[in-house]
Amino acid sequence: MKTDSQLQRDVLDELSWEPEVEHAHIGVTANQGVVTLTGHVPSYLQKIAAERAAKRVKGVKAVAEEIEVRFAFDPKTSDDEIAARIVQLFRWDVSVPDDRIQVVVSKGMVTLTGEVDWNYQKEAARAAAARISGVRSVYNAITVRARASAGDVRDRIMAAIKRSAALDAASIDVKVQGSTVKLRGNVHGWNERRIAENAAWAAPGVTKVEDEIVLA
Repeated sequence: MKTDSQLQRDVLDELSWEPEVEHAHIGVTANQGVVTLTGHVPSYLQKIAAERAAKRVKGVKAVAEEIEVRFAFDPKTSDDEIAARIVQLFRWDVSVPDDRIQVVVSKGMVTLTGEVDWNYQKEAARAAAARISGVRSVYNAITVRARASAGDVRDRIMAAIKRSAALDAASIDVKVQGSTVKLRGNVHGWNERRIAENAAWAAPGVTKVEDEIVLA
């Protein structure tokens, strides 16, 4: 007599062998000869074909068929579909190093993990994931790799500030502690403050910016 795990494996193999069934989204469990099919297929004919394939496997006593039919034009909102669409979007987004980011989806809630070199890459990944239909929330656990020295980070930020025609670099003080940047000084408007913040976030390894700049 087959074990439950062997019966499950045999049914999965039969589904993959059946040319009429797209089996990638079909799940199989087995319990004392009773096989349960779950997941989804793109047509009712495939649903019936999957049931037939399971029934012809030796050792199957009964089939509980819980497969959904999802047409191609239906919204893609199952967890595996959401995850696949996020991964595909990452591949197209040049701002996202997709080979270093992992995606987990549970009940529409997305968790992103991995390590990137720049904060903008972390934010780009979050923004891309949030655009997918069916996503209920995005928990961005991606870390920014701390690579540059504090002095190097400060020099890069100050250079970026000096390049901006809208800012007086002498009015901005930049301090770097680990991966945290602290900005102090005086500016004439919110736009100048935003420019200074963006310059800080653009530095490699920065994970936090404390903006204490005041409007003159």
